[in-house]
Amino acid sequence: MRVMQITAFSGWGCTGRIALGIHNALKAENHESLIAWGRRNTVPEEIETIKIGSKIDQQIHGLYTRFTDKCGFASKRVTRTFLKKIEEYKPDLIQLHILHGYYINLEILFNYIKKHNIPIVWTFHDCWAFTGHCPYFDLIGCEKWKTGCNNCPQKAHHPTSWLMDNSAWNWKKKKELFTKQKMTVVTPSKWLGGLVKQSFLKECNVHVINNGINLVDFKPTQSDIARRMDIESKKIVLGVSSTWVKSKGLDDFIQLSKILPSEYQIVLVGLSKKQIKELPPPIIGVERTDSIRELAELYTAATVFVNPTYEDNYPTTNLEAIACGTPVVTYKTGGSTEVVEKTGNGEIVDQGNIVGLKDAIIRLEGHIFADIDLHKVCSQEYAFEQYVSLYHHILKGEV
Repeated sequence: MRVMQITAFSGWGCTGRIALGIHNALKAENHESLIAWGRRNTVPEEIETIKIGSKIDQQIHGLYTRFTDKCGFASKRVTRTFLKKIEEYKPDLIQLHILHGYYINLEILFNYIKKHNIPIVWTFHDCWAFTGHCPYFDLIGCEKWKTGCNNCPQKAHHPTSWLMDNSAWNWKKKKELFTKQKMTVVTPSKWLGGLVKQSFLKECNVHVINNGINLVDFKPTQSDIARRMDIESKKIVLGVSSTWVKSKGLDDFIQLSKILPSEYQIVLVGLSKKQIKELPPPIIGVERTDSIRELAELYTAATVFVNPTYEDNYPTTNLEAIACGTPVVTYKTGGSTEVVEKTGNGEIVDQGNIVGLKDAIIRLEGHIFADIDLHKVCSQEYAFEQYVSLYHHILKGEV
């Protein structure tokens, strides 16, 4: 079996780690695997990859999107050049990840794949593939994506358009290109799989393969981190995000800090220097850390992990907390509830219910952890095994 992955990120970030994990799982079974990437690559040097385009082309594609609102429809020359690499490699199957990274032309790529009848597995890390513009629409409650986007209320959000609104054109063009393919969709959550079945991709086979984490890194890790932060007498309420924007619930943590009993201490990881300066005194802010051990120490030291997200697919922070033995409180948002429902180790609260967050935190103190199979619930290796199994079934005509 020969598989080519096309992704914005190779090795870097959540989606990049998934691409690398799939590659390693394929190689472990003596299959051929190649990662083609557009934005950033951090895989070990001994792993051969293909770079799609250049930084200058990405900048041009980004500007094209800003002015036209047609993300994914520039980079024509770069994509035609890349097709020669696909022609040389002759993959049995193409695995797609994030394509809205200003590095590839959707029309040229998908027309080529259709012409050569190559099976596709496309992992949706958000909703962008079936909307006219946005990766998520929960925060504003928009449902135009079901019947046809237009007058997008999130035009200024990623992928940002400064001038035009071409959401109607994008929606129709994506429908035209994507529904003609021999395509299987993978979603990390049941929630997103349900949305796909309400979109113009409802005829596609949809498989749920939950995201996973490295259980070698994320496990109960005892330390003196609470003492080092001078909060060893407190019950730690932890929040972790790569970026703290409105949809991640930073404002909700600030409101929560006003009503939590004094014995609790909120600690937020992933803030910018500016955000840390603006935090009210009851909250301790920490910049983003690349130390996985430090994260594991914080998860372990916490009484509870809180994820008041308003838009999310299947956040790995919830998995990381549970793998470290800490219960999770999350809003009833997207796929964020699924690991709590699956394991029973946490509580789910309605969006914006700050008092509900406080009450759940207090109830979970001293929570007795349910006995769960961490490998099947949280392990990235289990997820990668499912991808390879899916490829086998597709190429045998069983999917």
